Amino acid sequence: MKNRIKSLLEKKLNKNIVLEKPREKKFGHFATPVAFSMAKELRKSPIIIADDLAKEFSGFPEFSKVEAVKGYLNFHLSEQFLNSYADESIVLGDKFGGGEKSEKILLEFVSANPTGPLHIGHSRGAIYGDTLLKLGRHLGYKIDAEYYVNDAGNQIKLLGLSLYYAGVVNILKKEMTEPEEYYRGEYIIDLAKDASEEFGSSIFSEENLAKLSTWGKEKMMAEVKSNLKDAGIEFDLFVSEKSLYPKWEKSLKELESRNGVFEDESKKLWLKSTEHGDEKDRVIVRDNGVPTYLAGDIIYHQNKFERDYDKYINIWGADHHGYITRVKSAIEFLGYDSKKLEVILTQMVSLLKDGKPYKMSKRAGNFILMRDVIDEVGSDALRFIFASKTPDTSLEFDVSDLIKQDSSNPVFYVNYAHARVQSLVSKSNFSRDEILKSDIENLDLNKKELLFLALQLPEIIEDAFDSRQTQKLTDYLKSLASSFHSFYNISLIIGEKDEKSLLKLSLVVANSIRVGLLIMGIQAKDRM
Repeated sequence: MKNRIKSLLEKKLNKNIVLEKPREKKFGHFATPVAFSMAKELRKSPIIIADDLAKEFSGFPEFSKVEAVKGYLNFHLSEQFLNSYADESIVLGDKFGGGEKSEKILLEFVSANPTGPLHIGHSRGAIYGDTLLKLGRHLGYKIDAEYYVNDAGNQIKLLGLSLYYAGVVNILKKEMTEPEEYYRGEYIIDLAKDASEEFGSSIFSEENLAKLSTWGKEKMMAEVKSNLKDAGIEFDLFVSEKSLYPKWEKSLKELESRNGVFEDESKKLWLKSTEHGDEKDRVIVRDNGVPTYLAGDIIYHQNKFERDYDKYINIWGADHHGYITRVKSAIEFLGYDSKKLEVILTQMVSLLKDGKPYKMSKRAGNFILMRDVIDEVGSDALRFIFASKTPDTSLEFDVSDLIKQDSSNPVFYVNYAHARVQSLVSKSNFSRDEILKSDIENLDLNKKELLFLALQLPEIIEDAFDSRQTQKLTDYLKSLASSFHSFYNISLIIGEKDEKSLLKLSLVVANSIRVGLLIMGIQAKDRM
């Protein structure tokens, strides 16, 4: 709606304008300071220019009133325009607010090590990334969702060692020196039992460590995918770090050809990342000839850029902050534009239950499993709450609130508004078609504001994606639900002379709620 009005005004004025939403309802639906930018060109006072433009725009059917206030132009939308736009929103249904974009984006998120089930910290990046994905796809961007499988480092060897130790101690019932470092938790013991069933107890020997590592990784990846599916998350692509390592020589030659590396006296190979703003240069090959973790990132990002997307978005945990500059430096030395890479960091999550710290998972050891929380509160509540705060701030919530069937549970509150509309329509003697064919008319200021709010969904979706702030959508849905509940509580609807008009207004609200929830991976409820 905003874009449509903006386009109309720009076409008439033949210039780009800024269109704002006034803070106070009395100043209309939109306002522009365009008269100030025209003052120098026309050699007139902005107040005079605004007065002239107000008279010129007053005849447009889109506006019920156009006012000039201290050089600003304030536009009040007409019922005719709002009704026409409401019809359009209902016809579009689930596609309301959608579009077509030419930009191709590769979005990488989660990418947790395949050495254990997903914990609640992984969940934040997973849900945030998937919500961003759905926002972008709704707008028409061509986005591929990718999971980078970290299966080439020491952590996979450690998984095999952990299974070996668990098998010897818990299945073979033999004594074994406890490794200095290994993965703990009941899931490791369960995994060792599965290995014994599949291969026999002879699998627990040192010569089978590599086999245990590979088998364990595949088992954990299957569980990771299952965990993600429980939350309604699916990926288009899974890229194995291990499969990319044979391309390391190619990446290294590219870096060397652009003078991006140097070797010191100890035979370590360094990336000259300080040339691109890093605080120090970084080792990419150790003195024993083994590539570092950063080398894997370099190969992977070369692989990404070779696939020729317009933009690359990485969603990483906050602990990866220091990697941004060094990875971007490598991208530049590889001959690509690092400005095409955007990195979004997600902060920590703290869970409470009845005001106390949430109990750690016995199965996983010392962290909270994503699946446990989904089993307790459901994926809808988890998705809503995780999308409701900017990723760069820490998130704390009490799962007890997400089980309540009242306004303290935001996903219940929003769903309840949608269900109320369906209940109203079911009680009416008018059919849904009769309601939708009617006009929304004779609206007082509050009802007109409710309709205006419901029709703002397209710009909310666009703003949430462009700013990478998914909470703008959750905030909007809560605001729209709150406005509808207020309207419902003070308005007589069924049996009133304007029943069809009020029900159509309600259906427009419900459509925006349904579409907004759908983008968040949540199916709106018709009954509560």
